[in-house]
Amino acid sequence: MKNYLIIGCSTGIGNAIFNRLGQHHHVIGTYYKNQPESTPTNSTIHYLNVLEESSEFSFIPEKLDGLIYCPGSIQLKPFHRFKEDDFIKDYQLQVIGAVKVIQASLAALKKSEQASIVLFSTVAVQNGFSFHSLVSSSKGAIEGLTRALSAELAPKIRVNCIAPSITDTPLAQSILSTPEKREANAQRHPLKAIGSPEDIANAALFLLGEESKWMTGQVLHLDGGIGTIR
Repeated sequence: MKNYLIIGCSTGIGNAIFNRLGQHHHVIGTYYKNQPESTPTNSTIHYLNVLEESSEFSFIPEKLDGLIYCPGSIQLKPFHRFKEDDFIKDYQLQVIGAVKVIQASLAALKKSEQASIVLFSTVAVQNGFSFHSLVSSSKGAIEGLTRALSAELAPKIRVNCIAPSITDTPLAQSILSTPEKREANAQRHPLKAIGSPEDIANAALFLLGEESKWMTGQVLHLDGGIGTIR
């Protein structure tokens, strides 16, 4: 049984990964505002606010086989309406938080025979979408971090990233708040559908497992085709 750490396991993608991994492995999950509604048998949950200056990581086991960093935010509005502090706060959550957790987990990850780190970006980094300046800036940094860490930590630890398009999670509810909005967003994608947390969890489990053992430094685009098909 392997040990996996999921930062942000309460809802959405993190919760889908949490429930899937917990069926067969020991999973340590963290939450910030609300605990997950249910926890798999082989799991423990711990409070963590990655924005605190002195976050406490005593729950990290001696050995970790995988780390998944899920916290994120989606704020969409015209660039001129963002304040400088908006960019700083978003970067702290999405990038500095990931850096902090990875640094705290490195010793445990290095004790695994085949450790894997999975981070999250967005299709908006590689495609110019209006009103996405905030999220594209932070997630662009995550893609750069993925490539740099994959080089530095090879061959012991693999580092990959998933870049989804809009997914049916609580983070996206303002964008999918009516049937008309859902249909309009689905129609923007060549596959005419909104992504589900399970779709993204499938990719995350692939990146954590033996099936992807010859894969590192990659950004996996899971976006209903919108990133490449016109």
